[in-house]
Parts: sequence; C-alpha cells; structure tokens
Amino acid sequence: MNAFGLLLRREIALAWGRGGGPLLALGFYAAAVVMLPLALGPEPARLAAVSTGAAWVLLALSSLLSLERLFERDFEDGALDLLSLGPLPLEAVAAAKSLAQWLIAGAPLALAAPVAAIALGARPALAGLILVTAALGGLAFAFLGGTGAALALAGRRGGLLVAVIVLPLLTPPVIFGGAALDRLALGLPWLGPLALLAGYAAAAAALCPFAMAGACRNALG
Repeated sequence: MNAFGLLLRREIALAWGRGGGPLLALGFYAAAVVMLPLALGPEPARLAAVSTGAAWVLLALSSLLSLERLFERDFEDGALDLLSLGPLPLEAVAAAKSLAQWLIAGAPLALAAPVAAIALGARPALAGLILVTAALGGLAFAFLGGTGAALALAGRRGGLLVAVIVLPLLTPPVIFGGAALDRLALGLPWLGPLALLAGYAAAAAALCPFAMAGACRNALG
C-alpha cells in the first residue's frame, strides 16, 4: 500500500479509536431531527415544507462537530512535524485527512439524511437525490472544514474559530443542495443546482488542500 493509503488508514483508525468515529455526528443529527418537531409543532404539512432544508442545515452543523481536532491532535503531539518531513507533501496529508473525515463522518451522515428527511415528511421519491446531494455536500464540508481547522491551529477557542471560518463557506452547498431537492419536488429541472453543488465540491477538494498545507506550515513555524 502506498503512503497515501497508509495515512488514510491511520486517520480512519484514529477517528474510531479516539473520537468514536461517526457516532457523535450521527447522535447529534438524530437528536436534532427528533427535536425539530417539538419546536415547529407536529403538523405534517408544516414539517414536510421544511424537511429537506432542515435536513441539509442539520447536516452542515453535524459535520462541524469533529473538525476541531482534525489537525490539532497531531499538532500537539508532534506528529504533524513528522508528517511534514515524510514522503508525502503536506497538501497530500491534508487531502488524506479531509477524505478520511468524509469517510468517517460525511458518508454516514449522507446515508442518514434521506431517513431524516422522510421522517420529517419529505416524499420518499426524493430519497435518491437527497443521498447524492448529501454525499457531495459532505465532501465539500470535509475539505472546507479541514481548512478552518488548519487555520485555527495553535489558536485559543479553536472550535469557535472553526465555526466562524467555516460556516459562511458551507452556505453555498446548502443552497445548491436544497434548490435541487425543491426543484425535483416541484417537477422543475434540477440538474443545474446539482451541477453547481458538484462543481463546488470538486473545487473544494482541489483547492482546500493547498490552503490547509499553507496554514499548517505557518503553525509549525
């Protein structure tokens, strides 16, 4: 196995060993979905009207939970210094960490998103597109969140900094994903918003590793 694959396996193992893997994000997502009807009321029509949008917003918030420690753990114990001297450039290290974050948290949340939306009143016919958009959005969330985590390295209140940096960047995927689902529900063309979402996710995956690597080099001094 090449160095990238080994690093990816390491990140997945660390996420399961120290952070509980996807359990925290899934637990938060499930709790928020259960509490939403308590806030809006039990009327099916009202819940159905906000089901897809609420599922997307909660998906974005759930993705933030495990981002703070994405680089901080390795920064504190010196592993990030060793990774910066290893065979992989820091850009590849950042990409592996973000991809592992998506596999551990983003993919399970994407699988849970159709269930949550349907439980809130969305039409079952939307389940396939909800899964696709949630998977693409989760990929963007992982790389954008990694950028925020890298920029917050060595800073106090890192979790707050990550939220402040990342939340504005998560807005476009939520808009594009929600628009695609709304258009499908209304019988309108929905490929345009889906293409924008896919393009945004691809741009995040291509560009964010360079921003993460630069922020890590700055923190390492």
